[in-house]
Amino acid sequence: MYPSRMDESAQVGASAQRPPEIAERWAVLKADSVSRLHPGLWILGADTIVVLDGGIFGKPSNAAEAVRMLALLSGRAHEVITGICLVRPGGKLSRSGSVTTLVRFKNLSIKKIEAYVRTGKPMDKAGAYGIQDRGAFLVRSVEGSYTNVVGLPLCETLDWLMDENIIEPV
Repeated sequence: MYPSRMDESAQVGASAQRPPEIAERWAVLKADSVSRLHPGLWILGADTIVVLDGGIFGKPSNAAEAVRMLALLSGRAHEVITGICLVRPGGKLSRSGSVTTLVRFKNLSIKKIEAYVRTGKPMDKAGAYGIQDRGAFLVRSVEGSYTNVVGLPLCETLDWLMDENIIEPV
C-alpha cells in the first residue's frame, strides 16, 4: 500500500461537480500521484465522502467538528460515495467510477455522540464514523454495498481486477 500524500481537506467545499464526480476525481488524482512514483505497477486509488443534503463531509479536523457532523447525521439518511480508479503500469488510466450506498443513522443523543468521538475513532474517517468499528452502533440500516461504507467497494473492485486479469476468480 502506497499512500498518495494528497491534501484531502481540499476536497470539501463548493464545487460545480456532483458528489459522485468529486469522489471519482479525487480517486483519479490519488492514483495518478502514486502511479508517478511507481510507474511499473498497477495502482488502485479510492476516496470516500459522506453526503448529506448535497453537502460533503470529509474527515473531521477536530473533535468539535466530528460532534457537529454526527449530530447532523443523527436520525437521517445520507450517502456514502467512494470513487475508485485503476491505473495501468505506465500511468495510463484503465477505468474509474464511483459507488453510492445509502446509510440511515439512529437518533443519537449528544452524550452518545461525544462518547464515540472521545474514542478517537471518528477522526480519520469521512463523515466522522467507521461502520467497521464502534461506530456500527450509530447505523440503523445500509442500502447497497456495506464494504463501500467501510471505504472500498470490494465487489466492484474485485470485478475490475478480474476483468484486467490482475487477479484470478476464486
